[in-house]
Amino acid sequence: MLESYNKRVGNKIIRKENCMAGWYPDLYTESTYVIDFEKFYQEGYRVLLFDVDNTWVPHGAPADQRSKELADRLHQIGYRFIFLSNNKEPRVKSFCEAVGGDGYIYKAGKPAGRSYEKAMADLGATKEETIFVGDQIFTDIWGANRAGVYSILVQPVLKWKEEPQIVLKRFIEALVLIPFHIFCRKRIQK
Repeated sequence: MLESYNKRVGNKIIRKENCMAGWYPDLYTESTYVIDFEKFYQEGYRVLLFDVDNTWVPHGAPADQRSKELADRLHQIGYRFIFLSNNKEPRVKSFCEAVGGDGYIYKAGKPAGRSYEKAMADLGATKEETIFVGDQIFTDIWGANRAGVYSILVQPVLKWKEEPQIVLKRFIEALVLIPFHIFCRKRIQK
C-alpha cells in the first residue's frame, strides 16, 4: 500500500510517500499531553480534531483534571477543537462539555473522511490549518490522512483494557508499526 500525496507540514508542502503514507502518522508520540501545541500554533495550525477514548483518558473514563487543564491550555493558545469519535453521543457529548470543547461528532464513521471534513467545516477551517490526534492507525490516522490533515498518533492512555475488537486491532497495529519504526524514525517524538 505504498502511495504518495502532497501534505502541508508546518510552513512547507511536502510529498509524503513510501512509509505507507495512508496508514502512518506525520508524528508519533507518547501522549496527547506531551505534544508541543504551542509550536504547531506558531506554524499556522489553528484547529484540532481529537479522538476521545485512549487519546485523552482511558476508554469510557470521565474527563479528569489533567484533561480539563489541557483543554484550558489549548484555548489559551488560541485553538478551537472538536472531538471526533466513533462512540455514541452520550459519551462524546459529556466529555466535550466537561472539558469545554468547541463541538463534537459522535458515530463519526472513521476512517471515512466525511466526519473530518464536517468538523473542519463546522469550525470554518481548512485542512492546511488542522491537526488530528488519535490513538488508532486504522481509524484515526488513516481517516486523517485521507482527509489530508496533519496526523498525530499517540500511544493509548490505557492499552489492553478495551473492547475485544479494539484489542485485536492493537495487535495488528503493532505489526504494521514495525516498518514505521525502522524507516520513519524522523517522525517519532521521544
